[in-house]
Amino acid sequence: MSYKALLWNIRSVKSQQAFHRVQKLHRHHKFSLIDLIEPFQDTRNIQKFTRRLGMQYVNFNKNGQIWVFVNHNIQVGVISDSNQQLTLLLTLEDGSQVMSTMVYAKCSVIERLHLWDDIYSLSLNISIPWMVGGDFNVILSEEENIGGLPVHPQEYEDFAYCT
Repeated sequence: MSYKALLWNIRSVKSQQAFHRVQKLHRHHKFSLIDLIEPFQDTRNIQKFTRRLGMQYVNFNKNGQIWVFVNHNIQVGVISDSNQQLTLLLTLEDGSQVMSTMVYAKCSVIERLHLWDDIYSLSLNISIPWMVGGDFNVILSEEENIGGLPVHPQEYEDFAYCT
């Protein structure tokens, strides 16, 4: 059995057009996990989106900026939940397990330090496959910077160390 995931910084599911794209992609690819970052929606509306996607499990992180939908054939356990990440233990139909960390990092270098600490702490106890994805709001090196303001090493060194 194959498992597919969609991680998307959607920046608003208020727009019917944006959510329609998610539904269309899901119908075509049949995702096992869909992660929407920055949905700009009140979490009270999340069940409506769950029904429209036809997914069994839904959860969101502490501040509601990371939404995750999981198919019925996967068991889910929450391992860690913060303002910048949501980490789930996914148990697949064959009994194998995968850890999944969805990230929406703060823009502030100082605030992101909490995220790097969380990820580092999680890494100490993981011995199964681990998927980490999302919006880290930082680059790995100066070479990745295209236009905009100059980037200084202290802005990306913690991320580089964490990877």
